[in-house]
Amino acid sequence: MMSGQETTRNTTVYTDGACIGNPGSGGWAWVISETVHDCGSESVTTNQRMELFAVLMAVNALSGPLVVVSDSAYVVNCFKDGWWVKWRANNWRNSKGEPVANRDLWEPLLIRTIDERQNEISFRWVKGHAGNTFNELADSLANKAARDIMAREGKK
Repeated sequence: MMSGQETTRNTTVYTDGACIGNPGSGGWAWVISETVHDCGSESVTTNQRMELFAVLMAVNALSGPLVVVSDSAYVVNCFKDGWWVKWRANNWRNSKGEPVANRDLWEPLLIRTIDERQNEISFRWVKGHAGNTFNELADSLANKAARDIMAREGKK
């Protein structure tokens, strides 16, 4: 027994987004293992939206401490460099005074990661297409989801 203390383990989740055309048909995926993962798609979207959506879906689906591993500097740097702090303080305007892109995804993601699960979720960048098994699986699932929606909609 652990004398009243519990050890909390982080779950590592790999996320990725894909887009065929930008904008175009897109897919997202999150992966914990070869057997624990999820993915989906949107008809008309962008790669950045799918990267964000993958993280949002993972955070919504998984409880407890998470390490989110992404090959998206856009996603990871927002948390690592605290972009979100200035966005919120500046009424969702970026450093150029323009509206923050993808606010409709950033807002719920920040609520889930910063407001509700503070200190429970961390982010780590991984180089894409560099042989990381689970990053490659997330990429494959996201691309398959994008191709599948194209096929369902009769797009080439």
